[in-house]
Amino acid sequence: MAWEVGCAIIFSVLLVRVSAIDIYHDWVVAADTSINPISFTQPVITINGMFPGPLINSTTNDFVHVNVFNNLDEPLLITWNGIQQRLNSWQDGVSGTNCPIKPGTNWTYVIQPKDQIGTFTYFPSINYHKVAGGFGAIRVNNRIVINVPFPKPEAEFDLLIGDWFYTDYKVVRSLVENQVRNFGNVPDVVLMNGKGPYGHPLSKTYESFNVTKGKTYRFRISNVGTTVSFNFRIQNHKMVLVETEGSYTSQITLDSLDVHVGQSYSVLVTASQEKADYYMVATPKLLNFTDNSTLVAKGVLHYANSITPVTGPIPSGPDPFDIGFSVSQAKSIRWNMTAGAARPNPQGTFNVTNVTLSQTFVLHGSISSINTMPRYVVNKVSYLTPDTPLKLADAFVNGTGVYKLDEFPVKSINDVAAYGVSVVTGTHKGWLEVVFQNDLDAMDSWHLDGFGFYVVGFGNGEWTPESRDTYNILDPVVRSTVQVYPRGWTAVYAFLDNPGMWNLRSQHLKHWYLGQELYIRVHDDDPNPAKEQPPPKNVLLCGGCLSNSFCLL
Repeated sequence: MAWEVGCAIIFSVLLVRVSAIDIYHDWVVAADTSINPISFTQPVITINGMFPGPLINSTTNDFVHVNVFNNLDEPLLITWNGIQQRLNSWQDGVSGTNCPIKPGTNWTYVIQPKDQIGTFTYFPSINYHKVAGGFGAIRVNNRIVINVPFPKPEAEFDLLIGDWFYTDYKVVRSLVENQVRNFGNVPDVVLMNGKGPYGHPLSKTYESFNVTKGKTYRFRISNVGTTVSFNFRIQNHKMVLVETEGSYTSQITLDSLDVHVGQSYSVLVTASQEKADYYMVATPKLLNFTDNSTLVAKGVLHYANSITPVTGPIPSGPDPFDIGFSVSQAKSIRWNMTAGAARPNPQGTFNVTNVTLSQTFVLHGSISSINTMPRYVVNKVSYLTPDTPLKLADAFVNGTGVYKLDEFPVKSINDVAAYGVSVVTGTHKGWLEVVFQNDLDAMDSWHLDGFGFYVVGFGNGEWTPESRDTYNILDPVVRSTVQVYPRGWTAVYAFLDNPGMWNLRSQHLKHWYLGQELYIRVHDDDPNPAKEQPPPKNVLLCGGCLSNSFCLL
């Protein structure tokens, strides 16, 4: 009987491996002054000479090998925004899981979008590199045996939109560190796929998408910026929302769509108008702008054989300061309960209508002074990155000398702001409720590595336990990045079934870089590799692992 069970397990593992393929990428990451999206010379972080970087086009369960050569003059890490790294936080590419790739060296990530589909991105995660580029799109396509809840589009387009500064990224980093309150809140320009606004004299080129009248196209839209939320729309065209960050949504028709920092969406657009060129625009939220401002990203939807250029003003959108519109739209984005995603069974098979919460974290994001320097904090703790990655220390010495588990206050605010290495316990296979409380007068967005979370609620003012009465527990959308409105709160549920060391962070780069993050340690005592992967054979060592023998494999 035992051998039959063993054979069955081996056979099932082989089936999983056979159903996936191995994809290989070699990337050279460098600072390039010859690629300038705007008429200013500055170093742009490119991958294989490309800005944005190459598309990772994969299918559910594929193994993607990315060999990263670091030709920068600084250490580098790349993270895979929304890819859950099932049982393998060793590949997550953040400071708490990986030693940086030193200049002049290379390291190979092996990422697997296990049981995932959807639209995601990658970007550099340390040294403020993201402000200079190094980002790109990730597509995870359905396996052919899984039905997709909409007809196959004529083509798919990746649209990466993000804010940009005219200044050298090292100068930007220094200004952010030393002028926290006064610098970095308003960028110089907003780019579409690394290109400047259509028609602006500073733009060297602009983005254009070619379509055929009568055909329908899928646009995968991501906010790859550092600070600005935007509202996206296409002149004289409707959009049908179908997916966000790995979840099929209930399909709703929109005139415009808010996309917050770190978020990704898929929309269907039918070329239903007369043959001509039409504006595609992204306007900033909570900022004043004019139609000709560099803060308005502009591209062109070009109909085949059209000789009619874009005409008229840019399409009007919601008031950028109308929080009510934004919240209402956010609440309308719901899970498609009947569609299958990475698996044939409906998404709605997994729901939160009757869950029992194991833990609740109430996390206040704000700014405080520490040793006279303003820093971003969570419950008045500003994360301080240790020399030894948390995952290394956790694997070899149970964190000793690197962090102290559960010192971080998950439900209260410290009296005095301080630095800390914030690591908290997440109950394995328990339900975690996280309340993001934004004590700032600006937008924020938060991301959890390793999981998708159910977005159950938004609210104004201070969250209380009674706020749960307003939650949507029937069909909350599942995603990995969620917005938190100024002086408001957002609540999510996460099922912690993925052992590892997982980063919970603000997606606003200045907030993240200056301390607004923590790590959730989800631990399974079973050492079976089927439960959590051991360190990879090529694991990089740094920090305490270089001066001590405790990290020897």
